Amino acid sequence: MSSRAPKDCADLAQVRTEIDRVDNALVDLIAERFGYVERAWQIKLGLRQEASVPWRNQQVIDKVRARAAEMGVPPDLCEALWRQMIGWFIQYEEEKLRDQLEGKSR
Repeated sequence: MSSRAPKDCADLAQVRTEIDRVDNALVDLIAERFGYVERAWQIKLGLRQEASVPWRNQQVIDKVRARAAEMGVPPDLCEALWRQMIGWFIQYEEEKLRDQLEGKSR
């Protein structure tokens, strides 16, 4: 599907079509990121590491804020989204690690 720049959208139907396209792309990227999170907990299990790595979490936030500023997107918006996503992924990793250490599988 070809994309149209926001300024080239003549009506709300075109805007909504483009938003739907972007939403699909975002879900695809989150799915890709999820695959790396899935692998991360497996590696952390072997290394006996915790799910949450505070310095790394902050590093990710700092990079996201910088990229948002470069792209003209409010850094606070991106930080809020990423903190929510990171929090969810940490909880997911903690559950997977706990289940593996307790001998459970999901």
